[in-house]
Amino acid sequence: MDKNEIFKILEDWNFWKRKPEIGVKRDFYLHRLKRFLATNQILVISGARRSGKSFIMRQLAQEFIEKEGDKKDVLIVNFEDPRFSELNVRTLEKIYETYLEFLSPKDNPFVLLDEVQEIEGWERWVGTMQELRKAQIIVSGSNAKLLSKELATLLTGRHLDVVVFPLSFLEYLVFNHIEIKDKSDIVSRRIEIRSSLRSYLEFGSFPEVALSKEKKEILLSYFEDILNKDLIRRFKVRKPERLKSLAKFYLSNISSLTTFNSIEKFLEISADTVEKFSFKVKDQEKSPRKVYAIDTGLANTIGFRFSENIGRLAENIVFLELKRREIVNPELELYYWKDQQHREVDFVIKKALKIEQIIQVCWNLEEPRTKDREIKALIKAMEEFELKQGLIITEDYEAEEEIKGKRIKFFPLWKWLLEGTSYRLQATDFS
Repeated sequence: MDKNEIFKILEDWNFWKRKPEIGVKRDFYLHRLKRFLATNQILVISGARRSGKSFIMRQLAQEFIEKEGDKKDVLIVNFEDPRFSELNVRTLEKIYETYLEFLSPKDNPFVLLDEVQEIEGWERWVGTMQELRKAQIIVSGSNAKLLSKELATLLTGRHLDVVVFPLSFLEYLVFNHIEIKDKSDIVSRRIEIRSSLRSYLEFGSFPEVALSKEKKEILLSYFEDILNKDLIRRFKVRKPERLKSLAKFYLSNISSLTTFNSIEKFLEISADTVEKFSFKVKDQEKSPRKVYAIDTGLANTIGFRFSENIGRLAENIVFLELKRREIVNPELELYYWKDQQHREVDFVIKKALKIEQIIQVCWNLEEPRTKDREIKALIKAMEEFELKQGLIITEDYEAEEEIKGKRIKFFPLWKWLLEGTSYRLQATDFS
């Protein structure tokens, strides 16, 4: 490719002559990225395909331009643009040379490389540029390579990770024009919020899905993209149909105990796990895993019927929210608990060596036997971990009960997702 062709491609993705679409702002991630920029580290934005990484990068670029005031000092490159006929480090170097030659930016420009995993060997180029202070670099990507331990070695520790999830419930409400500023809004807009929660459970929270009417069609295309681009092509899978069946099996069994061995690596993009809690590492390794989907819409569209499995979807939503809160407090660890009598608690939250909280998710407590079963399991775990209070997350039941000297709080899912959320952060300026 000659430099004129390269520049035409770059013009379509950058702010130099037009304003690219930036979508709905996601302040939590922007706040985090801007804070990390002050460290002069390479920023690595990773996460599931279609979770909003590209839009967040453009939003960050726009805020940088508004603060610094010169569009030519920002370069955005999208390596999934099919017009890039070759994808290698030489192409990357030529793109940067073209940018310097055509625009003459200031020293140390702001460079955002989107879907960088398409370039074999990008890590060395990026590391060198950052070390020589030739550019301030942010990279994003969707596949397992950006999540692997290899990255720390390849970038020799000079990077910070920002993991992007599909929309939190608060973000989902913003995308649907329901603004929650304080607790009074939660009460006054309760009907709208509960209605939105049902859609959030059924169709998940990929940003494009949240804004579109063709939700199932988009989710089906995402499933194919994740399998083909992030798994089959990345890992050179010889029997893609078996992988597809495996993915459907796990998406049909979210919030359920299962086992992984050699196949576990294939689920890094679409699912995560919670390990059975035990202070003994060997016990943890032998225990079954609990599998959760990165998005309940995928599970519901690919795996099973919504109305029959709403309780499992609710548990998956709680898991995802706890993982988001882990971003703010990385000392937290998630486990499940189960005893020899098969009493089970969905989430054990550990900080350092201390159990901070245990959470049970039970969508419908109208059946007395169900309520009794959930309470007994929770109390048993509270006794084992010497906790005075436990939490049961429900569809809409709210109460507090004291049983055997233990206080149990029942709290609706929609309220729990909004109260105590870590996403009400004020935006910060570049410094």
